[in-house]
Amino acid sequence: MLCRFLGGALACLTLVASTDNTAAARGNRWGAGYFPDALVTTQDGKTLHFYDDLIKGRTVVISFIYTSCTELCPIETARLAEVKERLGDAVGRDVFFVSLTVDPEHDTPAMLKAFAEAFDARAPAWQFVTGQPDDIKAINAKFGDRSAERDLSSHRNEVLIGNDSTGDWQRDSTFDDVDQLVMTIRLMDPKFRNAPGAASAAAGGYLPLSNEPGQALFQKMCAPCHTIGGGRRVGPDLAGVTDRRDHGWLIDFITNPPQMLARKDPAALALATGYPGVRMPVMGLGASDAADLISYLHDQTARLAPAVEKGDGTVPTIASKEMGASEGSNVKKSNP
Repeated sequence: MLCRFLGGALACLTLVASTDNTAAARGNRWGAGYFPDALVTTQDGKTLHFYDDLIKGRTVVISFIYTSCTELCPIETARLAEVKERLGDAVGRDVFFVSLTVDPEHDTPAMLKAFAEAFDARAPAWQFVTGQPDDIKAINAKFGDRSAERDLSSHRNEVLIGNDSTGDWQRDSTFDDVDQLVMTIRLMDPKFRNAPGAASAAAGGYLPLSNEPGQALFQKMCAPCHTIGGGRRVGPDLAGVTDRRDHGWLIDFITNPPQMLARKDPAALALATGYPGVRMPVMGLGASDAADLISYLHDQTARLAPAVEKGDGTVPTIASKEMGASEGSNVKKSNP
């Protein structure tokens, strides 16, 4: 099922096979004439028309961020980066990402570029855009945000997925299963969703997890930003971190990293220096959650040990590294 929206209200429709999936044939109202074609500026300083250059004729994934956000924006963008990886070559060809600032008075193109680079998000496949405040407000209003007062801390954390050619739009969340989000994006393509087996593929997609409680937490909360033995992502590779840091330090950092920075913990400050684009926010994890994650990281590091001993270059040499600004700098990534 896909949902169309107008002024914040959703109208849902069931996907059916069709011989004519063009927006014109279906009387689409969510295209030219609905979305503003205001001028916006990208992270590279390029001036584009919002509708004609970013939406028209495309399948798009739109998120709403601001660069000074220390809570959900970095996590949402990291999860979208993971979605982008899973979509592979389709990104920039069949699917495009747009991240629209909700703080245009503050977010300059240079700030957006630094934010985008932290997630390896590059134009033209993924555009981060700002513009004149009134224009950004008008664009947001067409996406359903018509609040009179602007409260950055409570802005929307959903994403909008749309196919301008067919007029199909859907709201979704990056905090649900990533595989299902990937499938939702793929289902925006009529050729894919009308193909044999598409419905069963959409109904599946969930990967079984082990009995280790920390694995589910890692996949949902940590994997968008970190690997265990796969090299740097948004944040440092976590292979061997349980050997480099004591249990209490890890508990404190996982549960409340801003507090560690506030008390000027040297290791926390080194991480902030080494990864200036994004700082780990409070994730709402308690001490027991953190303990589960630490146990999982320890077990996964132990499983990597044979590869390290062979010296095959696929994972970092755990014993010699310190979690700090240079974390992962000499790692050979298994995935680019």
